[in-house]
Amino acid sequence: MSQVFNPSANTVAKISLLAGGLITVIALIMLLLRPWSPYVINGNYSGIAVAQPVRFSHELHSGQLNISCIYCHQNAEYSSYGGIPDTHTCMSCHGGIAVYSELLEPVRQSYATGEPLVWEGVHDLAEHVYFNHSVHVQNGFACATCHGNVLEMPQVWQANNMLMAWCLDCHIEPEQYIRPVEERYNFNYEYPENQEEVGRALLEEYGVDTEGLLTCSTCHR
Repeated sequence: MSQVFNPSANTVAKISLLAGGLITVIALIMLLLRPWSPYVINGNYSGIAVAQPVRFSHELHSGQLNISCIYCHQNAEYSSYGGIPDTHTCMSCHGGIAVYSELLEPVRQSYATGEPLVWEGVHDLAEHVYFNHSVHVQNGFACATCHGNVLEMPQVWQANNMLMAWCLDCHIEPEQYIRPVEERYNFNYEYPENQEEVGRALLEEYGVDTEGLLTCSTCHR
């Protein structure tokens, strides 16, 4: 009986096994790195801004003009939803400032017709995740912790990946991120060297249930 495989088949088999193993390793590495890709979370993570109906600049309004977050996002302290300002809020200033700016034409149209502007979501969590703005804001967790330094954003982008592991960093060690409530909207705040000690004291002062932070139903409802 003649030989079915010639001697080179052994070499081909070895190369195939090595190639298969290498492809598997590369695929696993890509899966591990995927959460940090700029295109994972709605294509807007890591400095990629989302186009909006109006080119609103936080860098100008929050940074240069020092308008507080809560002026526009009034619901953040009292509601699970941070809130998007209606055009009445915009026109409270722009009724007399930059009145004829072409960039503000959609705002003027919305104000005149009562038809709300449709803003594109930037910080969209998974549907099965529950997040309450008021609980965080009222207990000394700052806007910047999640939203990044919007003072440097001419257009808003998602500064953090918002994945479970990222959220757990704070839920496991909230003392590292909490700050005095009067500093919630201060994007230039610097944590003290003894932040862990200060943070534990603040957690106790504000009555934060640290055990509840690690309960699944806190975020998954």
